[in-house]
Amino acid sequence: MQEKLDPLRQWIGGCAQRRRERVARRRPGPPNAFTLMPWLLLGLGSFSNLIGGRTPNPWIGGAGLLAFNSLYISVAMRAFDKRKRQSRTTLWLLGALAAVTYGLALGYGGSWLLFFPLLSLAVGTTLRDRKLGFTLMVLSASAGYISGTEGHSPWDPWTLGYGTFISGAVTAGLLTLSETVMELRATRQELARTAVEKERLRFSRDLHDLLGHTLSVIVVKSEAARRLAPRDIDAALGQISDIETVGRQALTEIREAVTGYRDASLASELDSARSMLTAAGIEPLVRQSGPPLEPQSASLLGWVVREAVTNTVRHSKATRCEIAVDGEKPERVRLVISDNGRGVGSTPPGSGLKGLTERLAAAGGSLDAGPGRSGFRLVAELPVETAVPGPAPGVVPAPE
Repeated sequence: MQEKLDPLRQWIGGCAQRRRERVARRRPGPPNAFTLMPWLLLGLGSFSNLIGGRTPNPWIGGAGLLAFNSLYISVAMRAFDKRKRQSRTTLWLLGALAAVTYGLALGYGGSWLLFFPLLSLAVGTTLRDRKLGFTLMVLSASAGYISGTEGHSPWDPWTLGYGTFISGAVTAGLLTLSETVMELRATRQELARTAVEKERLRFSRDLHDLLGHTLSVIVVKSEAARRLAPRDIDAALGQISDIETVGRQALTEIREAVTGYRDASLASELDSARSMLTAAGIEPLVRQSGPPLEPQSASLLGWVVREAVTNTVRHSKATRCEIAVDGEKPERVRLVISDNGRGVGSTPPGSGLKGLTERLAAAGGSLDAGPGRSGFRLVAELPVETAVPGPAPGVVPAPE
């Protein structure tokens, strides 16, 4: 039944994906300079008067009309490039456009006054903040005043002034909103990319810690089984049984790590560390004091124990390893792991310790690792909030 439903599910999923792609293609893109070009039709009245011979000094009017259209198109083309929009060249072009607009309005009046709303559109695409508001107020007042002083003006001064102001204000508002939406989309994509990178880093750290520790345990127990086999077959079989258990547990942990739900419990890691050190011929001494820790703090320290003990078994050639968890202070917990190995570089910091340092730093803690008095010493500190009070564990005895 499941095999029959799979093709149907794939077909439904493909249809849904194609529909989303069609919707994305139909979605309108951000505004551009060409969206401002149709407004040049407001100058058709002036062009008609010019062609019909109803405009005095037609050569001057024609030159002014050509200059206005050219400057308007230039400003509109530059306004949608932020670098060009903020350049001095664009401001000079806008100033020239304003001069031509005032000259045509004062010289001819009538339908030539409609160039004020067009100038306001150009201002709305170019200026922002206080400059925009001040400039629009000046343009609106100028358009209303000139319209009122022209006896043959077909528009009410208040209507022309309001139209001039609202043209620039609405244009600036729409373009600002469009720019904000584009920035939000870019920010969302950047956040998604960052989230993917963090998840990859988390998975790589977990995989390193899991496989490094597990493979080290398997290698140590395999060597112990090989040494025990000639003289004590039962003990060797016990080590082999432990290898099987560790392998099964590793499979479960890797599956949980993939889904992001695995936590390295401090108690279980201390038990595992004691078993691993004993199998490697290293005497473990594990001490834990203070109240129980909250799960997040215990998980972080569990990872530290796992990585440090793995390095001790791999590199130190120590005969004794001491692990002390001091949680007596209510505000911080301190984990100290030391061995009597080769001293400098007995457990060299690798990518595992580096990743743990970053994890502890993100939680407000710290990790310091380096040579101790004899061997290698690792100190991890972490601010914590205690969990539900319970009996404080004492010294964890080493197995006989």
